Amino acid sequence: MRIRSFQPADAEAAIALWERCGLTRPWNDPRKDIARKLRVQPELFLVGEIDGRIVATAMAGYEGHRGWVNYLAIEPAAQRSGLGRALMTEIERSLLDRGCPKLNVQVRATNASAVEFYRSLGYALDDVVSLGKRLEPDG
Repeated sequence: MRIRSFQPADAEAAIALWERCGLTRPWNDPRKDIARKLRVQPELFLVGEIDGRIVATAMAGYEGHRGWVNYLAIEPAAQRSGLGRALMTEIERSLLDRGCPKLNVQVRATNASAVEFYRSLGYALDDVVSLGKRLEPDG
């Protein structure tokens, strides 16, 4: 897999991958999410491709205190093949190069396989409550 920065021409392939992976939600417009990411640290929006086909994505960011990852997606047929590990290794390296001391991920409580994936990479549950407030509606 070749890992590179996302390009605007990748949008439809990335969204289709997110849909196959069950990452999209009616209250989040993935096109708006992409546009937002391209305004803030676009170099941390990565895709993985094999033979020119996007098989992996991840949006990472660092605001000076913690790093975050969103939209980590691996083509369902290629999951458990090391692609997710490779993409996360690249993200961790990129964030560490920026001085990021800790990387956080949020996983839906119902996504046990994702929780197990992150645990296998050395991530542990933090004793925190995640709160959110929508500032701009997508719908």
